[in-house]
Amino acid sequence: MLGLIMELGSAILWTVYHIVESTVKLFLPDKLFHKDISGQVLLITGGGSGIGRLMSLRFARLGATVVTWDINEAGNKETVEMIKKEGHRAFAFTVDMSNKEAIYEAARQTKEEVGPVTILVNNAGIVSGSTILETPDSKIIKTFEVNVLAHFWTIKAFLPDMIKNKSGHVVTIASLAGHAGTNKLVDYCASKFAAVGLDEAFRVEMAVQGHDYIKTTVICPYYISTGMFAGVYSKIIPILEPEFVADSAVAGMLANREIVLLPWWSMFLLILKNLVPSPAFMKLATAFGFNCSMDQFTGREKTA
Repeated sequence: MLGLIMELGSAILWTVYHIVESTVKLFLPDKLFHKDISGQVLLITGGGSGIGRLMSLRFARLGATVVTWDINEAGNKETVEMIKKEGHRAFAFTVDMSNKEAIYEAARQTKEEVGPVTILVNNAGIVSGSTILETPDSKIIKTFEVNVLAHFWTIKAFLPDMIKNKSGHVVTIASLAGHAGTNKLVDYCASKFAAVGLDEAFRVEMAVQGHDYIKTTVICPYYISTGMFAGVYSKIIPILEPEFVADSAVAGMLANREIVLLPWWSMFLLILKNLVPSPAFMKLATAFGFNCSMDQFTGREKTA
């Protein structure tokens, strides 16, 4: 019993310490806590467009060797050419992120041609944007394959080297849709809830197994004004600019932040969600426009 009391007391003291530490950091420039990633091999999925491309450019400017995976071969190569024109190192691999065997094969090629990956950014994602009855089974499966199952395969492919080298960082680009559900995004929200849960459970597992040198960061933004969410309407919370999200994601990773909510004040909405009765939050969500935000959704234009 005495041992249990001492353990609880120690946990409470550490809790107070971390609360004070986090509070102090709020008033200090983030750059004071940024780590150096120069010379590291950073792999990002979905780097052929959108915030994936923007993050790739930013990581390359910080001195990382960027490896970008994307099913869009042309866009992927274009990202790499943009990086190389700035004088940095980058490699492109065309990969179908819904195909487990393709992911493992691309991982083998990456390690063979570039080297062990020390920073993994799981960014690739897709959205259907239709009601559950209007969404074909194949699209629901594909959403989970790309938005969360691919994260398992990439982690399993690169984690052994991170553990061997006692250094690594896994970044999950999730969404606020991984914390609150909404209309016409049932499959997307479910996949992002899974991605958020994967990040948290993986972080716990690494700490418990003595691999706390493996850092994790989950990025949870509101809608972003990219082609992926073209047509989305927001009544109160502004739709985020891709450059802002890319900057925030990179800064969060560099500072080893575990959770990045965008905009930051959305944390209060999530706290409220867990405090008030469900019918009450449904009314608030309707007032904020969350439940009708996908009504004019068109999505990314299909190219021939």
